[in-house]
Amino acid sequence: MTVNTFEDCVKAGFPILLSYPRVCDSETASFIEKPLTRSGQDLIRLMSPHLGGIVPSPLTIGGEARGNWFFEASFPVEILDSNGKQIAIAPAQAQGDWMTENFVPFRATLVFKTVPTTATGTLVLHKDNPSGLPEHDDELVMPIRFK
Repeated sequence: MTVNTFEDCVKAGFPILLSYPRVCDSETASFIEKPLTRSGQDLIRLMSPHLGGIVPSPLTIGGEARGNWFFEASFPVEILDSNGKQIAIAPAQAQGDWMTENFVPFRATLVFKTVPTTATGTLVLHKDNPSGLPEHDDELVMPIRFK
């Protein structure tokens, strides 16, 4: 079987990383599940927490984002409950030189400022947009579950 897409890779039985978006590694290439960000571009990858996992407080997240996702080496991350109420917000910090178009590791720790009243919510990683112009906005939204 020829593997050319994420779906082909999954059907062929290759391992799937529990990142978000998910990544399937074939013997010759890696394939990323679509959609990625709201814009549909491959700009950010979340390695922790794992897709479908339960998130505690404090929650440490990690992954990698292209340098243009950051501004001054950070970008905002927030947790919302299923009603859209903000549970936590913190900056994710670049763990390397962010002045690049390549992927740069990042980390953030979010502490819940209120106890979630819903069983589910979303983790939202916002592209930093100091211009405020909507055409420069982007985000990665991952469904999460609370304890």
